[in-house]
Amino acid sequence: MSFTVEGQTVLITGAASGMGRLYAERAVTERAAAVVLWDVDADALHATADLLSGAGSSVHSYVVDLASLEEITAAAAAVRNDVGIPAVLINNAGIVRGKYFWEHDQAADIALVMSINTLALMHLTREFLPDLIAAGNQTRILNVASASGTLSVPRMSVYTASKWAVIGWSDSLRLELREAGHNHIRVTTLIPSYIRTGMFEGARGPLFTPLMDPADVVDKAWRAMLVGRARLQLPWSVALGSALRGVLPQPVWDVVAGRVFKVYSSMEHFTGRAR
Repeated sequence: MSFTVEGQTVLITGAASGMGRLYAERAVTERAAAVVLWDVDADALHATADLLSGAGSSVHSYVVDLASLEEITAAAAAVRNDVGIPAVLINNAGIVRGKYFWEHDQAADIALVMSINTLALMHLTREFLPDLIAAGNQTRILNVASASGTLSVPRMSVYTASKWAVIGWSDSLRLELREAGHNHIRVTTLIPSYIRTGMFEGARGPLFTPLMDPADVVDKAWRAMLVGRARLQLPWSVALGSALRGVLPQPVWDVVAGRVFKVYSSMEHFTGRAR
């Protein structure tokens, strides 16, 4: 029997806008019983909750700073009390800083990016995983990483580090669950290149890697999550780049990535979303 979100509770981080809101809309469209929205932007979060309300699913919104373990723990407790244990976790929230490493502020950039992009996924999943294991019901976890977690990218060292860690943790979690016999919980790691959400405004897609449409990425990621696919790399050139990096000597790969694919110059004109 295939997995469906119909009648289930879906929790989405970074749900106030962008792809997070698209995931929430998809959950409502597919008749989830409850959709739980987490975001730090209170105004945008409440606007999204209002937009989704009345469409059939109960909508629950929580203002959560994902850089804070205390807030994650408190919000998870509130979800347990208000809604119950989610059957679907979509770890979508993320931020980016596009500059040379030595230009990063240690608190506002390095610590914040690592906390939101990496640690928050671990903390949120850890909050609910024991309950999900004990329940024995079909569960899906979608962890959003990035193609920059597979290839080094200048002007994005901290973001790259955060997403590299997500890929390693997410796939290790998948294997641990399988090894322990918890096959009812499936973990999918999404590894996309640049997406047209505004987050990477000014970035230029490498060769064969145009900036992707958010709705198309969400559709593909959603379907991969439902069937429990282990890894989804988008577009196809991301897998090609990973393969070439693995077989080519480093000096040769630097030439290919820098001069042919233009990976190394993709962030030269990055401006990002206005904060």
